[in-house]
Amino acid sequence: MAAMSGQIGVMKNSLVSVEATDYANQLTRARLVPDTPSQTTRTLVPDGAITDVDSPAWTFEIAGLQKQATGGLASLLNSSTPGDLLDIIFEPSKSISGQPHYVFQVVAKPVPVGGDQGAQSTFEVVLEVIGQPVKTAIA
Repeated sequence: MAAMSGQIGVMKNSLVSVEATDYANQLTRARLVPDTPSQTTRTLVPDGAITDVDSPAWTFEIAGLQKQATGGLASLLNSSTPGDLLDIIFEPSKSISGQPHYVFQVVAKPVPVGGDQGAQSTFEVVLEVIGQPVKTAIA
């Protein structure tokens, strides 16, 4: 088997646009995570089983620096009304032809403020995605 080549998922140059502003330079993590529930019922015959798989519910996990000043994502999240819908564009590999481009909305939540003495203040938050992300390929 030939070795893999090209873009293989290393997060080095991403786009994370929130309300039309790219905040990738303030983030250390951005992940779209599906939760796909399933259930299996065993029947009374050998090897009998009925399986049902539901549609995924998605979350958007982000972590980054707490920039509380103007232009900071932490500032935007903390000034948004909890429950507001925010428009997101996420490209794990920015502007590379053929790579995925996701468009979706998340429910706004505030993030922590402050941290440990002498350390950079960071935040982590899991935001609920409304519906399903729309995936297209970057042209």
